Formats: sequence, C-alpha cells, structure tokens
Amino acid sequence: MNRLLFFRLSISEMSFVYLLMLTAIEFPVTIDLFGKTFLLHPFMEGLGMFMGMRYYQLLKWKDKESLGHTNSLLIVIAAALGALIGSHIIGSLERPEELLSAVSKIRYIWLNNTIVGGLAGGLLGVELIKKILGKKESTGDLMVFPLIVAIMIGRIGCFYTGIFEQTYGLPTECPLGMYLGDAYRRHPVALYEIAFLILLFILLQWFKRRFIGQNGVLFQLFMLSYFSFRFLLDFIKPRAIILFGMSTIQITCLIVIIYYIYLLKNAHIERKV
Repeated sequence: MNRLLFFRLSISEMSFVYLLMLTAIEFPVTIDLFGKTFLLHPFMEGLGMFMGMRYYQLLKWKDKESLGHTNSLLIVIAAALGALIGSHIIGSLERPEELLSAVSKIRYIWLNNTIVGGLAGGLLGVELIKKILGKKESTGDLMVFPLIVAIMIGRIGCFYTGIFEQTYGLPTECPLGMYLGDAYRRHPVALYEIAFLILLFILLQWFKRRFIGQNGVLFQLFMLSYFSFRFLLDFIKPRAIILFGMSTIQITCLIVIIYYIYLLKNAHIERKV
C-alpha cells in the first residue's frame, strides 16, 4: 500500500515538474552552432525524417519483397517527390492573399509547407508511378509506423517554435492553454497532435495483431484517422477561410477522407483466430 502511494505521488510530482518545465520555456527554442543561432524546428524535422527512414528500412529488411527492388525504389522516389511538391503547394495556398502579394512567389512557396500536403502529394506520386508500372497492389502498410514516428518527432520541433511559425493554436481559457511566445494562452496544437499520434500508434499496432486485412488496409486506416484529426484540429488554429468555412488544409483533408472512406468500404477484414 505504501509503495503504491509512493508510486502515485512520484508520478504526480513528475507530472507537475514536467508542466512547470513546459510553462518555463522561452519561445522560440534555438540552438547555437558555429557562432550562429538556428531554430530547433528544422533539426527536429531532419531527425524525424532520419528516424522514420531507419525504422522503414528495418521493417523493409524483415519483410518479404513483393514488388522487386527496382519497383520499390521507384515508388519511394515518387512518394518523396510527390510529398515535396504537395507539401509546398498546399502550404503556400494556406494564405492565398500572402502568396499573391509576395515579391518572390517561388521563395514564398519554398518557405511554406505542411505535412497534410506532403502526405496527399506522396499519395498522388505513388498512385501515378504504380499506374505507369502497371502495379495494383497496395504498398503503404510498411510506411505507417515510420510515418507516425517521423511526424511525432517533427511536431516536437513545431511546439518549440511557439508562435514564430504557423504551427500554433488559437487563444483559449481552457486549462490546457499555454503561453507560446506572446501574451495569450493558446492551444498547444503540436502537443495535441503528438498525443493523438501516440494513441494512433498503439491502436494500429493492436489492429495489426488482432485482425487480418488485405494489403493497404493499415495505411488506409492511418490516412483516414490522421486526416480526420487534422480536419478537426484546424478549427482551433489560425486559418484563412477559402470555401464553405474551411481552410485549404481542411479542404485537402476532406478530399482525402472521402477517398479513404470509399476504399475502406470495400475492404475485407477478418479477426485473427
């Protein structure tokens, strides 16, 4: 009983200390290298991509090759190019007025990106190359958990940037509100997303152990879940309304949601015995 009470007190104290650490952060968090100061955000994004790729390579090494090495490489390249283009196009269209008034539109497009556009662009790139190669089998299941890990690590960098990039929430009076670099308590949307991704990682691992589905079902569930979450999350973020009360990101999310509902409607899933 005493041990249980001590454990509960320890967890409570650690949580309190952690919350104090979060509220004591000075935004944006930077690092000094070679006499210059850099935002932590791009380093965390780079770390996320590195860890995600290493995780994917590990899973790929354990998996029996079904598409062949050349085809798999072409699909990865198409996904990467599609993600690069999609992330910058959707990111730059989030605030059309700023894009139209930008002195250098190419520079503005290059400096703005979003993971929503990256995932959507990667999807288009993969589907296009599969059509060229004449392949119909789904290829995304192995990428699900590496993607979740990569996005989670990248979101740590988003959080530590505070209000100095477009990755923060609206002002709020709820207990979860935090000061992110200005005079307002705001929704820490990056932390919300990290919590959601941890839960999604656990649920999809559970699904993988308990159910058998056709190739691609796991990826479809991931995409449907993530884009649904992002569609809702954007209601508590600063956004430019484009159409029917929705932002560019929300319109993109809605298109992807409809697409994956259609795919999952015809999916065959059985419980493992």
